[in-house]
Amino acid sequence: MAKAMTKTQLVAALADEMGSDKKTAGTALDAVCNVITREVADGGAVTLPGVGKFYLRERPERMVRNPATGEQLKKEADKQVKVTIAKALKDSANG
Repeated sequence: MAKAMTKTQLVAALADEMGSDKKTAGTALDAVCNVITREVADGGAVTLPGVGKFYLRERPERMVRNPATGEQLKKEADKQVKVTIAKALKDSANG
């Protein structure tokens, strides 16, 4: 399995792809991340064409089991960030 790309490596690759400097690429990456975070936190969804869709899913209150003790506990309702991967990305990953 390949090692995950770091933010520094991603910024360098973006700068190369954009034909720009690393500072501009880093600012662009931070801006995209901030927009996605803000929109999803507000209950919206963001679709990155060819990559996937980021959205918030509300989970109802439910019973869960503590794996160490086997005890049943009530878990309060919460929210979970989900990502649905785009078909184009799945297809490119599978050759």
